[in-house]
Amino acid sequence: MDMDQLKLAMIIQEVMQKIGTEKNPPVSGSGVFENMEDAIEAAVVAHKQLSTLTLVQRNKIIQAIRDTSISHAEHLAKMAVEETGMGRIEDKVTKNILAATKTPGTEDLETRALSGDAGVTTMDMLPFGVIGAITPVTNPSETIINNGIGMIAAGNAVVFSPHPSAKRTSLETIRILNEAIVKAGGPSNLMVTVAEPTLPKAEIMMKHKKIDLLVATGGPGVVRAVLSSGKKAIGAGAGNPPAVVDETADIAQAAKDIIDGCSFDNNLPCIAEKEAIVVESVAKQLIHFMQKSGGYLIQDANKIRRLEELLIKDKTVNKDFIGKNAQVILQAIDIDVPANVKAVIMEVEKNHPFVVKELMMPVLPIVRVRNVWEAIELGVEVEHGFRHTAVMHSKNIDHLRAFAKAIRTTIFVKNAPSYAGIGVGGEGHATFTIAGPTGEGLTSARNFTRQRRCVLAGGLTIP
Repeated sequence: MDMDQLKLAMIIQEVMQKIGTEKNPPVSGSGVFENMEDAIEAAVVAHKQLSTLTLVQRNKIIQAIRDTSISHAEHLAKMAVEETGMGRIEDKVTKNILAATKTPGTEDLETRALSGDAGVTTMDMLPFGVIGAITPVTNPSETIINNGIGMIAAGNAVVFSPHPSAKRTSLETIRILNEAIVKAGGPSNLMVTVAEPTLPKAEIMMKHKKIDLLVATGGPGVVRAVLSSGKKAIGAGAGNPPAVVDETADIAQAAKDIIDGCSFDNNLPCIAEKEAIVVESVAKQLIHFMQKSGGYLIQDANKIRRLEELLIKDKTVNKDFIGKNAQVILQAIDIDVPANVKAVIMEVEKNHPFVVKELMMPVLPIVRVRNVWEAIELGVEVEHGFRHTAVMHSKNIDHLRAFAKAIRTTIFVKNAPSYAGIGVGGEGHATFTIAGPTGEGLTSARNFTRQRRCVLAGGLTIP
C-alpha cells in the first residue's frame, strides 16, 4: 500500500467512524479496529492460530517483522517526527533498526531440565495468551517493533493501546507488520489496535477478561494504572539518569559521550543523560570539551532564568519543547546557534528544576561537587529511586563499583554514551520497555512467558 492509498484508507476510517460503523476494521487485514472489544476478540483468534504453528514457522514470522521494520525504518521515523514534532529522523531510524535487529526472538526461550532417580522434570516457557501493551509518544514505532517481536516470539498475540499523539505512526507500524506476518504464513491480527486510541478504550483493554498480561511503557501515571489493574503487569516507567564524571576520567571522551547521549533523539529516550555531576577539579575541562562536542554553554544568569521560565510551567515540564532541537529551544530565548549545536548546557545548583525533573529535551544541567563521594550521593538523590539508568565516567574501578552499588539502577553504563546500555555501541540485546518499577529490567521474549513445571515421575531416569 503506497502513501496515497494509506491516506485514502485513513479518510475512509474517519468517515466510517462518523457514521457509526463500529464492527469492522477500517482497512482489511490491517489489525486496526474501531472497537476495542472487536480488536481483542480478533487477537484471541490470532493467538489460537499462532499456537498451532511450529517454532520454525514462528521464526519465519519474526524474521518477516525484522525485515519489514528495517525496510520501513526511515518512513516510520519521518512519520513520527512529522506527527509528534519530537526527536530527530536520523536517530529514530537508528532506533527502528536497533529494535528490528537486536530484539531477541525465540532463541530467548530456554527450557530447563532436571533429572534424577525420581524421573525427569522440565521447566517450560509458555505464552500468556493475549497481551495488552500501552506504548509511548516518544518511541512509537520502535516500541511496537520491539514489543511485537518479543511478545510474538513468546507465542502471544498483542493488543496495542498507543499514545493518541502518535496515533498515525503507531497504526502505520501495526499495519505494515501485520501485512508482513500474513505474507510469512502467520495469522492475521496478531498485532491489533483501535483507530482512535483514547483513555476509555485503554481502560477497556486493561479490564478485559481476555487480556492475560499488561505491559505499559510510559510515564508514572500509566504504570500506576496497569499495576492497579488486578492483572499480571510489567511496568516500564520514567527515569532521570545522572552522568557522574570523576577526576580520573578521560575528560575529552566523557564530554563527547555525554553530549552524544543526551542529544540522541533530542533526549527522548528514558535512558538518556538528564544531568551531569562532575568533580570540581575537572569541571572546567569537561565543559570546554562539551562545547567542542556540540554543547552550547549558557553563562548569563538572566538567560538561564529565562530558559527555566520557558521550560518549566507551574512546576511541570513544558510539553511544547519536549524532544525539540537545541536550536528551537535557544531561539525561544533569542539565541541563534548553528546547526551543529546538539545540546544546551549550563552550570546550576544541585536543587535546580533542570536537575530534579526529567525534561526529555537536549538541555543538560551541570553540577559541580567537591569529590566523587559527593557526586555519588547526589547521583543517587536525583535519580529519585526510579532504578532506571545511570552513567559514570571514571578509570577508577573502586569508584565505578561504589556508584553501581549505591544507585542500583537497571542499566549502569561505564565510560560510554547512555545508549550503549540498549545495544547501540554496546553489547547486549535491545529493548524499549525497560521495566524498573516491576523489576524485569530490559524485557525480552522470556519476560512475556509464564513458567510451567512438567513432571514425568519414574521415567527417563539415568541408570
